[in-house]
Amino acid sequence: MSPIELITPRLHLRAWRDEDLPAFAALNADPEVMRHFPACLSRAESDALAGRIRGHFLQHGFGQWVVEHRDTGDFVGVIGLQHVGFDASFTPAVEIGWRFMLGYWRQGLASEAARASLAFAFEPLQLTEVVAFTVPANLRSQAVMARIGMQRDPDGDFEHPGLPQGHALRPHLLYRLGRAEWEALQ
Repeated sequence: MSPIELITPRLHLRAWRDEDLPAFAALNADPEVMRHFPACLSRAESDALAGRIRGHFLQHGFGQWVVEHRDTGDFVGVIGLQHVGFDASFTPAVEIGWRFMLGYWRQGLASEAARASLAFAFEPLQLTEVVAFTVPANLRSQAVMARIGMQRDPDGDFEHPGLPQGHALRPHLLYRLGRAEWEALQ
């Protein structure tokens, strides 16, 4: 099966290539990009993460795409869908997530790519719901979640089980979008 690729007015969401690994490592090493994550990633950690993302695609037929700018061919970041990899009150679930190079922030690109990802989630994949989550301090990601139609679910807020008790990034906010809500937005 050929990898699914998505095209938006400004972006190409495409399959991974080995030549994406240095740019992905630079993304994961940027302290501003990684501000709301536990730590920046080393090159080896970044490459391992890319391997897990590629594995998710192979196993499930979807995952996080590389986001490429259509006009320049530049690596913009990653976005896509993945199964939540931990137990929580809202799992099993598929989440949407993104990480963009700092130079591509504040241009509406994350929202543009997220809308294409959601269309893929609710049309060909026929998912009934997509979730997203972030730490309370990550106002930019929360704004994207709101712009793409996701609704905050305060009752679903949770402590991330991958972080130790008392860690500043352990509290997470949950956002949801069901297929019926998404269809109403179209």
